[in-house]
Amino acid sequence: MPVFNQSRSRIIRLIFLVAFVVIIVQLFYLQVVSSEYSKLAMNNAVFPKIIYPERGIIYDRQGKAILNNTRMYDLMVTPAEVKNFDTLSFCTIMSIDTAEFKQRIRNVVSKNNSRVRPGVFEDLLTPQMQARFEENYWRYPGFALVERPVRIYPYNVAAHILGYINEADPKDIERSGNFYRQGDYIGKSGLEATYERVLMGQRGVQYWIKDNHNRLVGRYKDGVLDTVSVAGRGLRTFLDIELQQLAEKLMTNKVGAVVAIDPKTGGILAMTSGPTFDPNELTGSDKNKNYSRLVLDVAGPLLNRAIKGQYPPGSTFKPLGALVALDEGVITPDYGFPCPGRYNLCGHGKPACTHAGGGHAANLRLSIANSCNSYYSHIYRLAVDNPKYGNVKEGYQKWKEYMNAFGLGIRLGVDLPSEDKANIPDTAAYNKEYRGSWNSCTNLTLGIGQDRMTTTPLQLANAMCIIANRGFYFTPHFVEKIDGETDDDTAFLNKYRKKHKVLTHISDDAYQSVIDGMQDVVTMGTARIAMIPGIDVCAKTGTAQNFRVIDGKKLELPNNSMFVCFAPKDNPRIAIAVTVENAGYGATWAGPIARILMEKFLNDTIQEKSEVDLERISSTNLMPIYLNRLQFIEDSTRARRWFETTKDSVYLRKYLSIESQDQQYPNDPLPQGQRRVELLAILRDEKQFRKPTNQLLPG
Repeated sequence: MPVFNQSRSRIIRLIFLVAFVVIIVQLFYLQVVSSEYSKLAMNNAVFPKIIYPERGIIYDRQGKAILNNTRMYDLMVTPAEVKNFDTLSFCTIMSIDTAEFKQRIRNVVSKNNSRVRPGVFEDLLTPQMQARFEENYWRYPGFALVERPVRIYPYNVAAHILGYINEADPKDIERSGNFYRQGDYIGKSGLEATYERVLMGQRGVQYWIKDNHNRLVGRYKDGVLDTVSVAGRGLRTFLDIELQQLAEKLMTNKVGAVVAIDPKTGGILAMTSGPTFDPNELTGSDKNKNYSRLVLDVAGPLLNRAIKGQYPPGSTFKPLGALVALDEGVITPDYGFPCPGRYNLCGHGKPACTHAGGGHAANLRLSIANSCNSYYSHIYRLAVDNPKYGNVKEGYQKWKEYMNAFGLGIRLGVDLPSEDKANIPDTAAYNKEYRGSWNSCTNLTLGIGQDRMTTTPLQLANAMCIIANRGFYFTPHFVEKIDGETDDDTAFLNKYRKKHKVLTHISDDAYQSVIDGMQDVVTMGTARIAMIPGIDVCAKTGTAQNFRVIDGKKLELPNNSMFVCFAPKDNPRIAIAVTVENAGYGATWAGPIARILMEKFLNDTIQEKSEVDLERISSTNLMPIYLNRLQFIEDSTRARRWFETTKDSVYLRKYLSIESQDQQYPNDPLPQGQRRVELLAILRDEKQFRKPTNQLLPG
């Protein structure tokens, strides 16, 4: 053989040898060193089935389960395994079209940033859809049913308190450091959110063998690699579910809030915000549709006004103002004020008083019983103008410290998310508005719970606890204890078990004078409607002015009805604050609501008079009339924006009445020769008020 040919032959042999060695090394790496090959094999032959734990149960003070679990199924998909697929039959089963099918697959890939990780194709299938899929699941590779515990609310109440759960979104997953995965549920509001760590439990996993038809045929390695799910732990609350039901019934078709607290513990016995909703609407297969409807309701059924509603307290503030003046030594219990029907010492005769003459403010007790505006405007001025502080700004800052000690203008720390602190303005606010030139006449209506002062119903109820306890309170909270309490649980709950001695330096005599005056409010003053046979009730009515800007105009609306109380006088077991928006005097609506709740809690029954009031109040619709207009503005504006974006007038036509007219408007979705009529209101009986307008409806 020629030398040249021998050299070429060796080179070819060497190339084959090197290629063979490379293949052997690669096979060794894939099968021995790397786990990728085994993972691919596992993905093809083994299905990891996530076992979601039951969330912890929430109980009321009597041990009744007020938030429990049932079972439904999520349909999961692994996009990489969706092949050789009868898309049309699958879409028929799921009642969707092929475009929706493709979009959902893309959404899962986008959320997981992967085609090989399973994600939720449709959550919480209806029983009918679940049954249809189970009959045919072997035909659809890549899809599987995963059992999921779903929340149920047996009493259909306490939506704002208990909260709801929903699938963890990307932000939830990121905040958790990827502890949560796509498909996990997480508490989104209420106690579900605050106590998520306790309630969530621990997910488990089962590994199942799949055959070549994608059917699950047995446990992988007899379940040796499986992990067991661990149920969440229960919460034991102070909530009285019967009292809660009664409060929600009384607030039917009303805007406002009710808060009831046990002064001895800070335990919240009932809390409702009106309007409310059935919490079962935010669970199950229709939860997203229901949530969208609730979000778009301008009455704000998702808003917990008990902790987020900000209201001028009006005359319910006066007992607090009296305690400040007594503690500052600017008045005594015998201090009187000759009110002629309005306050004239600031030169403008404001505020007016509902009484004139007759000694109705001859001493502190009478001033509380008769709710004299002039008396409390004046003692506010005495407190902030106290000579020992040198000037009104220093005196006002001291007065604000009292307010914060009463829990006004601060977040109390209730175990619900998103509590508001409302507003006790500081000196900077007045310095900015009046360029540093102001005095006690500038904001004297702070003395009657107005001006820039706002409070939440929770703050008012807590302030009543401070008076009832003569200077201390416990942070208002719902959860008394956690099942199987750990050291971490105890550390979390200790802040609710700590006694806050914020105003115990105020003398017992001062507290006694104010408490006696609050009892007089019920026995001989403005709140005789709150009398309960055999029980000494201490209370204060309030009526706060209410304004709102609608269609660019500032409108004076009916007053807010306010009421605060506690009982029994010498051994307080319940303190209540009630706010009913646009309902008039405190004694007309808020007072009877509080009395009925006190009766029920203290006597476990209500008298015949209260039975009559219960039916009258619960059946009366006090929803503000302007809500119809606001809803129309919001909906029609949304429809207008939709038309401007898509040129689709379907939604807009719901807000237009077509009548013959010669004029045509630019970019008008209506045919030539037709005109629009502005819809002023959609009333509850579906009647409509309209007027012609030359512009397209609000937008």
